[in-house]
Amino acid sequence: MPARILLSQGDLTEAPVEAIVNAANTDLLLGAGVAGAIRHQGGPSVQEECNRIGPIELGEAAVTGGGRLKARYVIHAAGMRLGGRVTADSLRRATRNSLLRAEEKKLLSLAFPAIGTGVGGFPPEQCAHIMIQQVLEHLASGSHLEEVRFILFDAGTLKVFENAYRRLAARPADAEASHR
Repeated sequence: MPARILLSQGDLTEAPVEAIVNAANTDLLLGAGVAGAIRHQGGPSVQEECNRIGPIELGEAAVTGGGRLKARYVIHAAGMRLGGRVTADSLRRATRNSLLRAEEKKLLSLAFPAIGTGVGGFPPEQCAHIMIQQVLEHLASGSHLEEVRFILFDAGTLKVFENAYRRLAARPADAEASHR
């Protein structure tokens, strides 16, 4: 079955997928933004597991259980150091490593936020381009993933990701953009 890419606005913590990706720092401290929502919805077990495995290298990704989340796993993509900023290189590597962790778990579905566009200070247009390009390249190289979602917090960011997807994918037969 060809993989689908789905774009929507909403709450990442409610995603009906096997794993969600956390926009993490290298210390794996669940602070504000996406990480704070994961901490709140997932409960203390997610942070406790992060404490056992962190810190991780910049651009790496680590997997924990999802606690009380709908998703079974959280993939923590370290796009920045605590108090630092996201760069194009750290975002590219964090996205790629998140996809590799999903493959290691043989996951069929995964949902990403716009990593680094909040506290990390990274421009949404560049974020969309880098993340979608990494996902398209990964899916084209063969993958267990059947569905990759980008669940974006607001309508403006969704529009940016839709535009980037149209430019990068030109709507190929093996990827589908769904707008909900």
